[in-house]
Amino acid sequence: MTETLIQRPAVHPPRTAERAAQPYGYRYRAPVEPDWRRFPGWREVTAAEWGSAQWQRAHCVKSVRQLREVTGELLDEAFYADLERDQRERATMSLLIPPQMLNTMAPQVDSAGPGGLAEAFRADPVRRYMLPVYSDRRTDWPSHPYAARDSLHEQEMWVVEGLTHRYPTKVLAEVVPTCPQYCGHCTRMDLVGNSTPQVQKAKFLLRPADRLTAMLDYLRATPGVRDVVVSGGDVANLPWPRLEAFVSALIEIPSIRDIRLASKALIGLPQYWASDEVRAGVERLAWLARTHEVQLALHTHANAAQQITPGVADAARGLLDAGLRDVRNQGVLMSGVNDSVDALLDLGFALLDGAGIMPYYFYLCDMIPFSEHWRTSVAQARELQEGILGYLPGFATPRIVCDVPYVGKRWVHQAVEYDRARGISYWTKNYRTVLDDDQADSYEYYDPIHTLPEEGREWWRTHASAQPAHA
Repeated sequence: MTETLIQRPAVHPPRTAERAAQPYGYRYRAPVEPDWRRFPGWREVTAAEWGSAQWQRAHCVKSVRQLREVTGELLDEAFYADLERDQRERATMSLLIPPQMLNTMAPQVDSAGPGGLAEAFRADPVRRYMLPVYSDRRTDWPSHPYAARDSLHEQEMWVVEGLTHRYPTKVLAEVVPTCPQYCGHCTRMDLVGNSTPQVQKAKFLLRPADRLTAMLDYLRATPGVRDVVVSGGDVANLPWPRLEAFVSALIEIPSIRDIRLASKALIGLPQYWASDEVRAGVERLAWLARTHEVQLALHTHANAAQQITPGVADAARGLLDAGLRDVRNQGVLMSGVNDSVDALLDLGFALLDGAGIMPYYFYLCDMIPFSEHWRTSVAQARELQEGILGYLPGFATPRIVCDVPYVGKRWVHQAVEYDRARGISYWTKNYRTVLDDDQADSYEYYDPIHTLPEEGREWWRTHASAQPAHA
């Protein structure tokens, strides 16, 4: 027999650091808790007070006056005037920022003297989405012509008040219309929070107990639903005994296999999820879920790496130790906040390495009023999706998705057609919602107009007057 020789590839010598440089350079970064005492209004706040959820809630910033009391002279008068104008003319959410969240804005700036924090504060990514000012907004297209208060048409798909049945096997239960913090880009700005000069908020009509009972009755009568997202608002604003009773009742429904609690408070108010009462309650729910073979997880919402502090990490790991199946992050892709490969990967590694939180989704910012300065195009989202591949583990590489009205979440590469000039993408779905008698051929989604070439911007200037405004 003739022996076949296998030719092995040559072993190359190690490359130099310069030649081996990657577009993104990973290194482990431990979470950091900024010193809240750098703010004049918190110089006397003790660690025990800072670690108290009750203290955090009682000292939320709800007005420009309260922001002044915290920051003193570190911000200049131009910033306060900019913020006041935004609150009068553009804001769709009222101010509500816990100290924990505010403390992650410009966290590494050693500020001193009048106006010493102003420049860094304006540029900060957390500030840009949690504390928008008028000059952040676009003046050419502050809102897209198709912007809508309920841009995903969730209320049209309510099967009972607050229960959206959009996907065949999944529902969204809005159990409370408030949050511990209010985000300017909130997709449920039509319902959540206090009214603003721009938006008179819709209101639930049923009593809270009756609304939750109606949800449970529907789910018991609809065995095709196996997955419930318990949201709002934020479940951290529903008194724990009421939330525990509701989730326990969900677990007891034979068809329910997955329950996801939605709470940005893990990022903005981690003291709540770290409290003894809540952690003990989570442990009870996790035990009950295991006995019924139900997966119980928590979904949170961080948009920048600096938000993952030791307090957030301790709260997240405590929930996992209490028995949750997983803690996952659903961020929003936002211009000026996290619209770069480095920002997305920094956040992904901060979540995974620092807190044991799974990077899960980044949503394109929804087409709500006055959100155009935050929104990115589908084309840019595709570039970012490709840019973050290969760094995080595959199971922890977040998908960037477009929540298409009347369709649902679609990976940004799934558009069946894309008119780049006019910024109109076309999407299909493989199921029906409760609104569908017949399946439509395709559904449209719209890029921000300022991202289009001149021919596209001109087309919208001509056609915009025919579109509804803030439906």
